[in-house]
Amino acid sequence: MLAEKKNKKPKSRTRKVAGFLHLWLGLASGLVVFILGVTGCLYVFQKEISDVIYSDQLYVKPPKNAVALPLTQLKQIAEKALNSPNVTATTYADPEKAWEFMYYKAGDDKALTFFGTVEAYKSAFINPYTGQVTGIMDYEKNFFVIVKYLHWSLLLNTQYGQPVVGYSTLVFVIMLITGMILWWPKNLKRNNLNKSFKVKWKAKFKRLNYDLHNVPGFYAMLITLVLALTGMVWAMKWFQTLVYVVASQSITPPKPNRLSSDSTAVAIKEPLNIAFETARKQFPDAKRIALSAPDGKSKAAVIRAFGYRGKENYYDVDALQFDQFTGKLLGRENFKDKNNGEKLIRMNYDIHVGVVLGLPGKILAFFASLIAASLPITGFIIWWGRGKKKKAAI
Repeated sequence: MLAEKKNKKPKSRTRKVAGFLHLWLGLASGLVVFILGVTGCLYVFQKEISDVIYSDQLYVKPPKNAVALPLTQLKQIAEKALNSPNVTATTYADPEKAWEFMYYKAGDDKALTFFGTVEAYKSAFINPYTGQVTGIMDYEKNFFVIVKYLHWSLLLNTQYGQPVVGYSTLVFVIMLITGMILWWPKNLKRNNLNKSFKVKWKAKFKRLNYDLHNVPGFYAMLITLVLALTGMVWAMKWFQTLVYVVASQSITPPKPNRLSSDSTAVAIKEPLNIAFETARKQFPDAKRIALSAPDGKSKAAVIRAFGYRGKENYYDVDALQFDQFTGKLLGRENFKDKNNGEKLIRMNYDIHVGVVLGLPGKILAFFASLIAASLPITGFIIWWGRGKKKKAAI
């Protein structure tokens, strides 16, 4: 034993510091990282699962030569069904999709939990050809929405929960870096490489757990790092600003394109229908078009329309603004015209959930989140085992 200890090389200062940070930061943030990993896994395929579970609400059988009813008429049906004013409409190019009309009203902005900050958050799904309400969904009680906000802010008010999530994620980034330092083989002999790159499935539990902490962590490091950094973009404004500055090569924030309705114009009967038909022509390749109309409190407010080219992603979208009294097109903003900083921030959600790469990206995000969730568990077991070993030695 003495001979073995003499031959054992002392750890470098870098590895000692990395080991110290990896251990104590891991213990401090492990529970939050575990929750974020599990909820990330659950949320990745929420659309596919929801399409199956709620298929009767989300899909319709279009008649031959189907023509949708006027949007204003469908909006009125939705508002009556929800007993709510001024819903936001999402229409679909897919003729088999029901159209969604959502109503959201904020609650107490100082409430402790997410539920306290929301007074109403619900949607009516409507057959666009018949006006039949296919279903009403209360998002406050929806499983995947609860999962999303558990991931977003631990189900706390955003102003309380997001800093916890954001800085726990920053700690996780440090752990990924220190973990890589600790994982790195001391020499590149084949035996050491095998230990670093392969899980020894037939080993005893202690060794198997050690391999399950190190090997999957290495293979998933790049993806988990991307997931962590994109999460930090939302949670910490200073980091979002840093990302924008680096990507755009500019410290000047983009100027918002604010247009106003003409309150002196002669109002027509259904400007929303005109705006919608114009949006359809402006967005011939859009998979879905979302429209929001002013609530009537501001005469300067405009009708907004957003054309999404992807079935699920949110970044590839162009925006239109219309006069709320006449439906006249006032201006257009295109995604392709944004600077690199704006584009990257806009793509943040789709990168975070893997949608930016389609199904392969979502699969990568799922397994990376699963591995991230496992790391605090396997790491805790390693630490616990070492503690018991020291007590036994005493």
